Amino acid sequence: MASLSFFFFHALLMVAALATTASSQRLSPTFYDKICPKALPIIKKVVEEATQKERRMGASLLRLHFHDCFVNGCDGSILLDDTDKIDSEKKANANINSARGFTVVDRIKSVVDKACGGPVVSCADILAVAARDSVVSLGGPAWKVQLGRRDSTTASRTDANKDLPSPFMDLPQLIQNFNKHGLNSRDLVALSGGHTLGFAKCSIFKNRIYNETNINPNFAMSLRKSCPLSGGNNNLSPLDRTPARFDIRYFQDLVGKKGLLHSDQVLFNGGRGSTDGIVKRYSLDAGAFSYDFAKSMVKMGNIKPLTGKKGQIRKNCRRVN
Repeated sequence: MASLSFFFFHALLMVAALATTASSQRLSPTFYDKICPKALPIIKKVVEEATQKERRMGASLLRLHFHDCFVNGCDGSILLDDTDKIDSEKKANANINSARGFTVVDRIKSVVDKACGGPVVSCADILAVAARDSVVSLGGPAWKVQLGRRDSTTASRTDANKDLPSPFMDLPQLIQNFNKHGLNSRDLVALSGGHTLGFAKCSIFKNRIYNETNINPNFAMSLRKSCPLSGGNNNLSPLDRTPARFDIRYFQDLVGKKGLLHSDQVLFNGGRGSTDGIVKRYSLDAGAFSYDFAKSMVKMGNIKPLTGKKGQIRKNCRRVN
């Protein structure tokens, strides 16, 4: 079946959301319904404006949420600037000169706080909702975002360097990394599908296109034009052939040995790898990918949230109160 029916698809997502809510401390998709019902529509509006202005921004906001959750949980720590007490995660290897979208988050925070009459919505929740709204704005699935996270008062560049997956990892390393965060191999493949959006710098895939064998030779040759062996490290190439549209092209590229990053292509190894079957299915079934992606995003969004009286609601996402 090429795709799930609209009703069945959303019914399954509702079941997944309810199950996750039951297992996560006081997170709920209706958390702001009474205390600030304007919050979510405002976030959606600002995200849509940002992605219309620059389509790449959708991928950037999605990535911020991912990189936030993988370092000590979804607590907004990636947004904190460097101070004498904060070793900013923005300086971590996976984020420096790469993570972006911070000004959009600032804009969301400013408008939402004004509408809510003060700092009601956490920066961590803004990241979670902005990630969902970015995906939807670029043609992807919607899901019920669990809400009620609070913001951290600390950050850790050391933990970011240790816990964020590298684009140079092999499959066993990726599986181990995701398992550490309570995510399985299906989550790994589904969430890697976020690379259906966005771009990567030449420095990240240069070794792959010059030295690796699990790559389509014509694809490698075409990339060498904008990513020379010497220089050009900041030149960008799309992660799949439709970098501003949420679709299954990413998985089709993997099956054709046209994955841009080493960590992408290791997900498919010509029928011999443990995740090959999942990649193959997603490459043929957009509904299956959309459902699993949404489910895995809910699951990832519930990694060690701060709730209750833990943490704080920051007035400025870039610094603690």
